[in-house]
Amino acid sequence: MRSPARTFRESAGLAARLNQKGNKLISAAHANIPAFDRSDWASWEYPGVTWSNLKVKGGKLEIESAIRADSLTKIYRSGGAEVVVFNNLSLQVSREERLAIIGESGVGKSTLLHLLGGLDRPTSGSISYDGRNIVSLNDQELAEFRNRQVAFVWQNPSLLADFTALENVMMPLLIRGLRPEAAARYADDRLREVGLKARALHRAGELSGGEQQRVALARALAAGPSVLLADEPTGSLDYKTGDMIAGLLRDLHSSHNLTSVFVTHNLSLASRCDRVLELKKGILQAVSGVELQNARIIQDATRPGGTYV
Repeated sequence: MRSPARTFRESAGLAARLNQKGNKLISAAHANIPAFDRSDWASWEYPGVTWSNLKVKGGKLEIESAIRADSLTKIYRSGGAEVVVFNNLSLQVSREERLAIIGESGVGKSTLLHLLGGLDRPTSGSISYDGRNIVSLNDQELAEFRNRQVAFVWQNPSLLADFTALENVMMPLLIRGLRPEAAARYADDRLREVGLKARALHRAGELSGGEQQRVALARALAAGPSVLLADEPTGSLDYKTGDMIAGLLRDLHSSHNLTSVFVTHNLSLASRCDRVLELKKGILQAVSGVELQNARIIQDATRPGGTYV
């Protein structure tokens, strides 16, 4: 039997269908292409492809996008000057994909992430989640969308220092309108998931940097988002702690069926993702594993053993 990855490449674009039980892929046009079970899926090497993000449309097998940005342009104006961050940039992120975006400082990676998360608006272009263009939403609708659909993790955890870990994780749930008792239960579950159940009643200011970032992860996932956007999530941590956070991000991505986009200089984190793109001169370019290994490396003395660009 041919490998699932090879079978996909051969059958993509052909008339295809899913049977009613949904547990086998069958080519209607080429009976000689064997069907395969979900158990085969783990051996796929096709970036960003999972069983759940495939759909059949117009008789063709397609990968379903969770996020789609079309012809994004972002221009900042200061006085009479214009700074074009990028022009007509387009991007698709498949459902449940882990995407890393790398690039030099100042090229617009964080700007792109802010646009994807609805924290800023493009000068022109569209950003769609499951076909819904969030650029057309008003400010109130956009705030509600972010609270329910998108989780953010930043280099600085930005916890409220005088509140406990539990109270920090409860915040987005209370904003959504949950009763405190229910919010506390959800928050407690998330802290247990990141290994901080025993630290739930400690104030944020009493936690280490790595513990604070884990609280930030728990807070981000408390409201049950479908998308995780992270900007330098390991940037303030030593290499060992950063590696632990990278592993935790991988596990949480899988257990919560997330679609994740990471902006990072950390090649170790990037290499764990399904796909890596480099933003350079306003253009997104695919980066292979070999290119990551051959990239010009700067060793940061504050992160012993770390590999960063």
